[in-house]
Amino acid sequence: MRKLFGTDGVRGKANIHPMTADMALRIGAAVGRYFRRETDTVHRVVIGKDTRLSGYMFESALTAGLTSTGMNVLLLGPVPTPAVGLMTRSMRADLGVMISASHNPAEDNGIKFFGPDGYKLSDEVELELEALIEAGVEPAQSQNIGRAKRIDDARFRYGERVKSSLPRDMRLDGLKVVIDCANGAAHRAAPEILWELGADVIPVGVSPDGVNINRGCGSTQPAVAAETVVAHGAHVGICLDGDADRVIVIDETGQIADGDQLMALLASAWAADGRLSGGALVATVMSNLGLERFLAARGIGLERTAVGDRYVVERMREGGFNLGGEQSGHIVMSDYATTGDGLMAGLHFLAEMVRQGKKASELAQQFEPVPQLLKNVRFEAGQVPLEAARVQEAISGAEAMLNGHGRLLIRKSGTEPLIRVMAECEDAGLLNRAVDEVVAAVEAATA
Repeated sequence: MRKLFGTDGVRGKANIHPMTADMALRIGAAVGRYFRRETDTVHRVVIGKDTRLSGYMFESALTAGLTSTGMNVLLLGPVPTPAVGLMTRSMRADLGVMISASHNPAEDNGIKFFGPDGYKLSDEVELELEALIEAGVEPAQSQNIGRAKRIDDARFRYGERVKSSLPRDMRLDGLKVVIDCANGAAHRAAPEILWELGADVIPVGVSPDGVNINRGCGSTQPAVAAETVVAHGAHVGICLDGDADRVIVIDETGQIADGDQLMALLASAWAADGRLSGGALVATVMSNLGLERFLAARGIGLERTAVGDRYVVERMREGGFNLGGEQSGHIVMSDYATTGDGLMAGLHFLAEMVRQGKKASELAQQFEPVPQLLKNVRFEAGQVPLEAARVQEAISGAEAMLNGHGRLLIRKSGTEPLIRVMAECEDAGLLNRAVDEVVAAVEAATA
């Protein structure tokens, strides 16, 4: 079992273990030693970050740890997470690092890693890194200490890659688009890219101050963006999260569409064009049962994975699939990117609006979701509520209750100290009863 790494790197509150400057220094040294396995070649790592105040601290600490092992560090500044995956490969780096806690509040931060191929690290590699972090590593000799250099055009390089995922003749002229950047990593890149493609851009969440990332804006809090779409008579709204690796879409009436709806649209469009590799979509266990039924009716398969976009990507690579993602809005198009890219996925939604000549509301609701209820229960360090007998009994009872009518999913969050209780069922009473009984048992076990 990994102790330090969760489903997406290391994450927690800034200046509280494990997200301290000292730990970042140790992590930097460990990953530097791990990826610098040969001493007679030049080694480099790229580091990107979002707009959190603590990003400065972690950028400096990681740089110190990495250079202490002989790694040369290329600092990208604030860029979306997918830009780090892209530039790790394009700059022939040994390692990519993104400093971000994604959709979490500003007081949190995280460190996630990409291997030299631009893909996130496997569980096995993270276990090896944890052992190195715990044991400590010998620094390089003084004459072999690495250097650090700032890369000033990272967001422009990323922008060109994102635009190149669309056909060369695709333009967004005449589309009025609200783009909510969550005061995060894409606050400059996203409006610029949309404008360059011809859209009339109305920006929201583009004034980061270090502490307002994801606050009252972005993909997890889209109310302001939805109001802006309606108030300005916009054709569509695109909401990103703090590191721009996830997206939700808002239609012209202010209705919100999640990642499942966007994946349904893209999967059916790609399948019709003969572009859907493997004839299937890859999604997690959290994706709605309605998506599965929608795909099956069109002869498209659904491959389910554990929660986390890197598990989606691993399955895509294993099976040769080119489209996958999560209900939360991570959409992975492996023909163009190595990880979820919210802006790229949003652009492909806009491209379908142009190509099909339809309103956002005609495309954003591809299927009727099966009613889904998700509740979270917070627990304290050291507690293992899912092992409690009363919780196991409640889960068994809820599963029996839903048998033949829906499904139940219980899991521990990989990024926060939460037990997530989710169920799907078309009978609202049954749905609420099943979830509430499990939640009550978990709460009793954590009291």
